[in-house]
Amino acid sequence: MAKFAPVEEQLDLITKGAAEILPLDELRVRLEQSRASGVPLRIKAGFDPTAPDLHLGHTVLIRKLRHFQQLGHTVIFLIGDSTALIGDPTGKSATRKQLTQQEIDANAKTYKHQVFKILDEARTEVRYNSEWLAKLGYADMIRLAAQTTVSQMLEREDFHARFEAEQEISLHELLYPLAQGFDSVALQCDVELGGTDQKFNLLMGRRLQRREGQLPQIVLMTPIIEGLDGVQKMSKSLGNAVGVTDTPFDMFTKLMSVPDALIGRYYTLLTDLLPAQIAEIGAAIAEERLHPMQAKRDLARTITADFHTPELAARAEENWSKQFQQGSVSEDLEEIGLAQAEIAGPEAHTVQDGVPGFTLRVPKLLVHLGLASSNTEAMRKLAEGAVKIENEVHKDPVYTLADLPASLTVRLGKKAKRANLT
Repeated sequence: MAKFAPVEEQLDLITKGAAEILPLDELRVRLEQSRASGVPLRIKAGFDPTAPDLHLGHTVLIRKLRHFQQLGHTVIFLIGDSTALIGDPTGKSATRKQLTQQEIDANAKTYKHQVFKILDEARTEVRYNSEWLAKLGYADMIRLAAQTTVSQMLEREDFHARFEAEQEISLHELLYPLAQGFDSVALQCDVELGGTDQKFNLLMGRRLQRREGQLPQIVLMTPIIEGLDGVQKMSKSLGNAVGVTDTPFDMFTKLMSVPDALIGRYYTLLTDLLPAQIAEIGAAIAEERLHPMQAKRDLARTITADFHTPELAARAEENWSKQFQQGSVSEDLEEIGLAQAEIAGPEAHTVQDGVPGFTLRVPKLLVHLGLASSNTEAMRKLAEGAVKIENEVHKDPVYTLADLPASLTVRLGKKAKRANLT
């Protein structure tokens, strides 16, 4: 028989950062029953492998899974390889492009690798919803579709908005909430986790479980975390995300750009600190006992250590300080090999007094290093004085030097790379 912490102690960790729990009283009862019987609750969160990499926004749910895991409950990391064929319509104003099975399988492999940066692999149940959804026959799908009505589906905010705007809603999109709800039936979940934008789908799981004679799951929703800009939700496509696979230096550097107003929110949603500890950090900042910059450094180090190691996080902090506070060059810059021919300047040139030298096209250099997306952007940044080569501001599109060095350190704003020239 497993031993569980007192219910109120469990709830202190479970409710941390939760936006809404439906219904909270049922969760308390279920935890009390679990503690009395020694049988852990079954907790699941589903992720459709629609992109190859996870970012910190995805980890809000995964970290909440870890909290249940730390309390001794059974956690299920559900890979929605079947639901990914539909594409979650949540928050979308148009039908999503359907992925191929090969794309889904490739993304699922990377998810499994990345999620265990947070969860304990030995104590995590990994499941694929194709295990049951792929086996549903025609009659089963008809019975499943009969569990709700079109008018009920159109109560969903995004479906309703698209209907009112006379935008297309494909029939297969209406099956998505039913498929997600059926996952909870198949896994006999006690609790399902999801973002606040998933409320309709999560409650569908309760409805289907009740109709199947199961105890309806408790729904725990987490907020959608803002990205580094502090305004829009974290998204790689918006360029405001921190990737789970980012290098320690890149992860630490990105987190140091978080607006001060988000420090407490990031501590709450992206670390394992308890509410009382986070409240103390907030009080210390308010009373000027702790500078926001130091609180942010502590935050960046904590998160970076979580995805790498404390040693690598400490090194990233040291290199960040060298580059952005002391004006020297970090030892931990990403190095990119470039052939001189890719970025070479005009053939006929001299350095001075007729002595031949080497020239490099700076816009090409910036694009090849991934510091600029195009030559046009690179030229604009040069004109603004935002480009540094070997720690010196450079505005000319041609960089001339007497000897071709083994490497060059190039910085655009806060981003820097080292070009290894061959």
